[in-house]
Amino acid sequence: MARTLIDTENNTTPQSAFLNRRQIIQGAGALALTTVGGSYSMAAQSTAPTWLDKKIASTVYRSYNAGEPLTDAQDAKQYNNFYEFGTGKGDPAKYADEFNPYPWRIEVGGECDNPGVISLEDLISSQSLEERIYRMRCVEAWSMVLPWTGIELGKVLRQFQPNSRAKYVAFETIIRKDEMRGQKDPFSFIDWPYVEGLRIDEAMHPLAFLAVGMYGEALPVQNGAPIRLVVPWKYGFKSIKSIVRIRFVDEQPPTTWNLSNAKEYGFYSNVNPGRSHPRWSQATERRIGANGKIERIPSQLFNGYPEVASLYDKMDLGLFF
Repeated sequence: MARTLIDTENNTTPQSAFLNRRQIIQGAGALALTTVGGSYSMAAQSTAPTWLDKKIASTVYRSYNAGEPLTDAQDAKQYNNFYEFGTGKGDPAKYADEFNPYPWRIEVGGECDNPGVISLEDLISSQSLEERIYRMRCVEAWSMVLPWTGIELGKVLRQFQPNSRAKYVAFETIIRKDEMRGQKDPFSFIDWPYVEGLRIDEAMHPLAFLAVGMYGEALPVQNGAPIRLVVPWKYGFKSIKSIVRIRFVDEQPPTTWNLSNAKEYGFYSNVNPGRSHPRWSQATERRIGANGKIERIPSQLFNGYPEVASLYDKMDLGLFF
């Protein structure tokens, strides 16, 4: 029997709750956390530089807690979509070692007063990283609960001083066909690079997040190293990986899946159990949880994050999907 999720704002650790030591997460099984400076019981597979490992290890956490057991790290690293490495769920992990994400730079420009190119190290060196435990819902109707380490997206974007013409934020993934075999697949339906976008108020919402780590370690390549977007109230494909370019724009930017099939993948792509995908229902999802347990559970509007509802006041969520 499917269980009903219970996860309201009252069950969420407040944003202001800074922790000097990592929380022990009830039900996390073998993935028990240790003190700051330690690690999860499963070592992350990472090629991260020492400065990044130290930065993540010394994080003072401010957690959002999904109130549910974490997905096992092994499942999170072995079962995902990252088409730059292939279309199979295991392809990203299988071929991740062919890609070297360090050093890394991000170009930021468009409708802003302080454009530039910034290294990953400079981007996060002055920031206090935080851990957020978010639900992740794939448009394919499977889901996980994942602990991300990173920075609130809005805090980063404000450094570049977007002007009044900035209505949207466009994101772009790197092209390295020699290291990302999916990009040179002659049968690929994607016109590389992978691109995504958010409305400016979505990007500035406190829940929008840039992750550089997960499970207390640097982000594995197969999960989007070295830096990826996490937008927990939207389907997972909106959370673009390996970001190399960010632009503030005045018109709605193109997005990869919308370009591929606009009838099935809208620009907004908010989790909405009331709007089915043309080929399957979104009313329920397969939760991949602790110890590899898979459970069929009801899906929630905005993936159970009601605090974003005001972003879509008076919008028809069936039309603007």
